[in-house]
Parts: sequence; structure tokens; C-alpha cells
Amino acid sequence: MAEIEIHHEHGHAHDADPFGRRVGVLVAVIGVFLSAVTIESHRTHTAAIVYKTEANDQWAFYQAKKIRGHMMDMGATLLDALGSDPARTRAAADRLAADRDRYAREADGIQKEAEARERESRQAEHRALLFDLGEGLLELGLVLSSLYFLSKRRFFPALGSIAALGGLGLGIAGLLV
Repeated sequence: MAEIEIHHEHGHAHDADPFGRRVGVLVAVIGVFLSAVTIESHRTHTAAIVYKTEANDQWAFYQAKKIRGHMMDMGATLLDALGSDPARTRAAADRLAADRDRYAREADGIQKEAEARERESRQAEHRALLFDLGEGLLELGLVLSSLYFLSKRRFFPALGSIAALGGLGLGIAGLLV
């Protein structure tokens, strides 16, 4: 059987540009941070929507309680206006007043819960904004660093590193807020 000889060039082209190898690693690291910040951004936007939906649900529940309380108040007023014998209507009026007061107390608790959900929503939106800005700067850093491979200009990875550090800082700030 004939042997096939394959000749390999022994010149190592990848060693010709050691700075390019470092830039390649830098681009990969920026890409990893970019993916992490992007995932956190998406998750935080989703959380903000969930909190806002929960706040809206609580406000609707609050309104229902307030309407029920108002209806009890109207019922007591009508009972008082139309009742001919206060002794016969007193028990119903007391029950309507007790229900009105109960609905008012429940509405206060629901209002506090709705306000808490709105605060959580605003905080999540603020965090999401930090993640979005961090994502944008990391993308800019990735693109600027990659321009080295087209231009062989060293200032592109330097600018890319600065942008990526800013993006990473904003991503970390989003985690800490």
C-alpha cells in the first residue's frame, strides 16, 4: 500500500501575532460577561412585569373592597332614611356599618400590598435599566475589541476594554441595587 505523505508547514501562524491571541481571549471573556448581563436583563424585565401585574391585581382588589364598603354605607343610609321603626332596623344598620368598617380595614391592607408591589416593580425597572446600559457597553466593547482583527490597531482593544469594564460595572451595580 502506498504511503501518503502529508507535509505540514512548521511555521506557526498563530504565534505570529501574540497580541491578537490576547485580544481573542479578551473578546471571548467580554462575550461571556455580555451573555450573563443579557440574561439578567431579561430576567429583571420579566420580574418588573410580574410585579406590575401583581400591583394592578391588588389595586383592582382594593377598588372592589372600597366599592363594597361604599355600598354598605349606602345601604345603611337607605335603611335609615326608609326605615319607619328604628328598633326594627337597628340590627341591620349595625351589620351594614360593621361590614363597611371591615371593608375599609381590608382595603387599607390591600392598598399597602399594592404600594409594595409598585415599589418592587420600580426597583426591578431600575435594575433592568442598569443591566440594559451594561449590556450596551459590553456589546460596544466586544465590537471595538474585534475591530483589532480588521485594522491591527491596538487602540481598538483598549477602547473596547474600557467600554466593557463600564458595562461590567453597570451589570454589577444592577445586581447590588
